[in-house]
Parts: sequence; structure tokens; C-alpha cells
Amino acid sequence: MLNSKNIFLTGGTGSFGKKFIEMAFRLFNPNSIVVYSRDELKQYEMAQWVAQKQYPVVFKMGDVRDSERLRRCMHQMDIVIHAAALKHVPAAEQNPSEFIKTNIIGAQNVIEAALVCNVEKVVALSSDKACNPINLYGATKLASDKLFVSASGQNHNDHTIFSVVRYGNVVGSRGSVIPFFMNIKNSGVIPITDGRMTRFWITLDQGIDLVFNGFEKMHGGEIFVPKIPSMKVIDLANALASDCEIKITGIRPGEKLHECMIGEDDAPYTLEFDDHYEIHPAIHDWYLDPARNIGGRKVPEGFRYSSEINQNWINKEGLMKILDEYALVGQELLKLDEIGFNNHKLISQLE
Repeated sequence: MLNSKNIFLTGGTGSFGKKFIEMAFRLFNPNSIVVYSRDELKQYEMAQWVAQKQYPVVFKMGDVRDSERLRRCMHQMDIVIHAAALKHVPAAEQNPSEFIKTNIIGAQNVIEAALVCNVEKVVALSSDKACNPINLYGATKLASDKLFVSASGQNHNDHTIFSVVRYGNVVGSRGSVIPFFMNIKNSGVIPITDGRMTRFWITLDQGIDLVFNGFEKMHGGEIFVPKIPSMKVIDLANALASDCEIKITGIRPGEKLHECMIGEDDAPYTLEFDDHYEIHPAIHDWYLDPARNIGGRKVPEGFRYSSEINQNWINKEGLMKILDEYALVGQELLKLDEIGFNNHKLISQLE
């Protein structure tokens, strides 16, 4: 589905972008990938890695807030993955207008550029915080989701279609809680905001697979949600730093006790598949279209997909099995096979 395609990736210098590029060229044969982002240092650093791999990747500097620049850079692109976003929850509470400009206005700019450039397919990355949001970041991602879900219906030439993928905390992403705990465990104290807190967990590989699945299955307007395990954050801390004291600090402004990816209000439009859920668009009664429902089954009335009532949980042994494939490098976890060694596993750093 990506063979011979020109792919445009916003916010492509983060953990997702690097993993997407690696998997796209390993599994498919794209014509090119354009990385569009605003951080020149991250582009420079990624360019060194791209040169070593000899991938046909082009770097374009720009901001999703700049609609004119987006349209120029998206010219002749076939596929768009929209990963650019401001994501830090406390920063959003303190700087709401900046998050609105990037996460909402930027999303609309991506949509309009894709329509003008006659792009085939667009997938936007969402967040579990977009479901029933209580913080500004979640609210901006919900607004972004609504824009992308409705964009296909606003497109009168029926060429460009838009969908969304929504998932929880990424195990190997830059700035996630696992490298944070690893980097502070030598202090002897691990801060936990609330001992009851639960979160969904997904690896970067699984997140990329969800995007690939979205491109393959999308009709336009769907939100794809993976079936992934939950874990208590306090259990995560005990697994990573069993000798440390756990300090309860209290929930931060805008922070949820549990994360939800499908709310009860979305249940009438949600289908369950073997490895994922799909929230189909209520607009235009698209959720009633039989072509969209093949292989899926409606979830029961009142269904809610939330981390504390998830049927799939990960324990310490399961977590260690996942982390055995990673090493801690700075502020992120990297797969051993990606950084060129296999005798320095993360598991040894935990012992």
C-alpha cells in the first residue's frame, strides 16, 4: 500500500517518525518520505542516521501553523501522516493558546493542504487523552480528531480520505515515564502521583503497525483504537526500581486517574475486531454503511474502553520481556537491533 508512494510526515523527527521511516522502508518500497518539522537540530541529527541507512528521505523545515508552507511542501505527495503536535499536559495548561495554534489550527491546515494537493490518504495520530478530555491538551486533540473525521465528508471530489489512529502511552518514546523512572532511580525515590493510577501501554512497533493497518482498511472518518494492555503505574515503578521508595505526590492539574480511549457515547458507532476497535463516523450515517462493517461486531450498549477495566493486563514479567529488547539511551529507549549491539540489554540496567 506504500510501494512507489511519496509520503509526507509532519513532526517526523520524534520517536514515531524515526520508527515509521525504518519500518516503512523495511516492509514496503516507498518512492520517498518527506519529513516536515520545525526543529533544525533534530532534523540535522536524523539526517545523519538517514544517510547511514541510505534512505530516500527529504527534510523540509516548516511549521503546521504555516498553511502556505504546508501546501508548497505537500505538493505531489500521495500519503500524509500527521504526527506534529504539542503534547506536554502541564505546559498546555499554562500555554493554552500555543497548543490551540499547533494542535487545532495546525490540524486544519494539514487537512486543507491535503485537499488542495489532491493527496490520496491522510492518517492523523491522536491520543487517549482525546477521549472525554479533562485537560487542554486532550481537548485540542479531540478537536483535531473531529476535524479529521469530518474532513472526508467535506471533500467533494471523493479523492482524499482522512482517518485517525488513537493509542495510549508508548513504551519507547522520548520523554515517556519508563526512561524517566530509569534516569531518577539512583536517587532512591520514585514519584507517583496516585497509587491507583492505571495507563494503557503500547510499543512503537505496535503504534506503527496500527498506522499501516489504518491505511489498509480506511474508508474515511474512522478512529482506529488498538487492543493493548493496561498496567498500574505503581507496579511499573516497582518493576523498574524495586529498591526505591515510592513517594505519592498527588495528581497534577489536568491529569487523569485512568485513561479512556472509547467512551460510552461512542459505543453506538464502535465495532470490535480481533486486534482493534473502530469508531465509525456518526456524520452522514456512515456507521451504518455495510462496506465499513465487514469483519466487525458491534460493541454492547454502554461499552467503555478504559485502562482500569481493561481485560488485558501486563505484569512485571511481561514488562521485563518487552524491555529485554531495549537499552536506555539518554531520555529514550531504543531497540537493541537499531543501535547495533545485543549484549547490553535494559534488563541488566534494572538489576
